[in-house]
Amino acid sequence: MKVYFVTHSTSKDNETKIASGWRDVELSKIGVQQAKSLGERFKGIKIDLICCSDLKRATDTVKIAFGEKYPIVVDRRLREINYGDFNGKSKELIDSIKKKYITQPFPNGESYEEAVARVQEFFKELKEKYPDKVVLVIGHRATQYGLEVLTGQKTLKECLETPFRWQPYWKYDF
Repeated sequence: MKVYFVTHSTSKDNETKIASGWRDVELSKIGVQQAKSLGERFKGIKIDLICCSDLKRATDTVKIAFGEKYPIVVDRRLREINYGDFNGKSKELIDSIKKKYITQPFPNGESYEEAVARVQEFFKELKEKYPDKVVLVIGHRATQYGLEVLTGQKTLKECLETPFRWQPYWKYDF
């Protein structure tokens, strides 16, 4: 199975440097434009299936970019980490404390290990159902951490220590 991973387009929280977590926020105007560009970017790339989290910023990215061109699987296991009491807090705050929550859950939330395990459960099922398919996944940082760890690219600690650098897409082969 080949997986292309793309982050959801820019949300209103992204623009104000808020760590949304499980908050269900909308795309910003820039995010809508980015989603349209995403559809263009994948015009020449074969895709059999699109998967995304059930959060609005991910589902809207898919709808705007691809409409109903491909089968779509929406699954809550592809969500961002649940920061619990810290959902909606500043990105700066989350970045300063996130290593504390690798194994320990955020208050009323989940740990990074729990989030990655949730994401990996989805990908293992996906591989069983679609072993020879090309899948585009539109998700969040935790979604990508699950892929990075599952494919042996990085450890969870390395994921948390690596600053995010946007790129058009990431490609993973299972």
